[in-house]
Amino acid sequence: MAQPATTAVAAPEGTARDEKEIRRVAAASLLGSVVEWYDFFLYGTMAALVFNGQFFPTFDPLVGTMISFATFAAGFVTRPLGGFVFGHFGDRIGRKKMLVLTMLIMGLSTFAMGLLPNYAAIGVAAPMLLLALRMLQGIGLGGEWGGAVLLCVEHAPDGRRGWFSSWPQLGVPIGLLTSTLAVTAVTQLPDESFESWGWRIPFLVSIVLVAVGLVIRLKIDEPPAFREIEDADAQAALPLVEVFRNHPKVTLLAMGARVSESVTFNIYNAFLVTYTVKVLGLDASVVLDALLVAAVVGFATILVAGHVSDRVGRRPVFATGAGLALVSAVPIFALVNTENAVLITLGVVIGWGLAACIMFGPEGAMFAEVFPTRVRYSGMSAVYQIGVIPTGAVAPLIGTSLVSAWSGSVWPVAVYVMVMAAISLVSVFFLPETHRRDLRDASAYDSRAAR
Repeated sequence: MAQPATTAVAAPEGTARDEKEIRRVAAASLLGSVVEWYDFFLYGTMAALVFNGQFFPTFDPLVGTMISFATFAAGFVTRPLGGFVFGHFGDRIGRKKMLVLTMLIMGLSTFAMGLLPNYAAIGVAAPMLLLALRMLQGIGLGGEWGGAVLLCVEHAPDGRRGWFSSWPQLGVPIGLLTSTLAVTAVTQLPDESFESWGWRIPFLVSIVLVAVGLVIRLKIDEPPAFREIEDADAQAALPLVEVFRNHPKVTLLAMGARVSESVTFNIYNAFLVTYTVKVLGLDASVVLDALLVAAVVGFATILVAGHVSDRVGRRPVFATGAGLALVSAVPIFALVNTENAVLITLGVVIGWGLAACIMFGPEGAMFAEVFPTRVRYSGMSAVYQIGVIPTGAVAPLIGTSLVSAWSGSVWPVAVYVMVMAAISLVSVFFLPETHRRDLRDASAYDSRAAR
């Protein structure tokens, strides 16, 4: 009779250990994600506010801003490269090792931007170096997202993958919040001080976040699903090739689902800063304050969306966000055009804090669950990073170009947002529902297939 008592005690202890482990993994993924997105959002905001004058001063201000956004897009263009490289080795030798490297690449690139001489100091070499650093940022972020989400998805218990995979997604609103706070702080300096040296401070202080993130990430373990594949020597030889050869339909559908979230994020973040400041002539603090509020709302939205997706499924939650993006685009820009700070904030909260973040909450689990373990890092990285090139990568540039072509009118941008949302809704409709899929079954299948 002693044996049942021992078993009864051991199970809760094991459960407690598992719960502690997944929370530690989720926290580590979240902190790394915060660092990555802080760096990425900081560039987008500075591209709208100061890079045209610092690195492209020979152009008309609006044209200089468009060129700045072209360098912003360059970071998206190199994200697939990072996704391919780190996805390949993440599927071959492990998730954790890749996440340490991605944080180093992203963090050191951002720190170097804070030290970069401007056009007045070194001429054309300045924008060329800026472009190179931005491309390195993209490579780091390209490998970061898939690995951070995978650690949570593959460590999480069945029925809670949406909840725990939403934790690294919180890096987006927290990264936006911290980067916006940093920019808001330095824009309080006199204009001359801000433009000469103040803008560099947020880039330089990011090195502190990188150091803390590295310490935490070095302490986490590889997830059980990957260890099973590794123990069975069942890793894919060429994971990305296997993704497109064996899973082409679901890969393309997932890329299609991705486009609305990507466009919505970048239109209501980077583009809106330029539109309100350069076209409407408002102070930058108006839209920056709106983004701060949206980031706080987005924090809660992501967690709720991830949790609800564990109950009702990934597809209906994601489709709710895409549907909101579709129907809200015109009202949001109508609110922005009032030039009223409160109404602008309301519009940004609806578009960024609700529509985009509802999609962002379940998408990590959704994209991970459609692929088997042996190619999961490569598959979800391909979906996330390739899908962003024709949409989020150029969204601020397209938005600025549309406004310029239509003599300051923002309504073509609203149509652009709506078209992308419609594409996502159609794609999600044809994706399989995966929230009840057993990832350990998938890993067992992988091992048999490899033999």
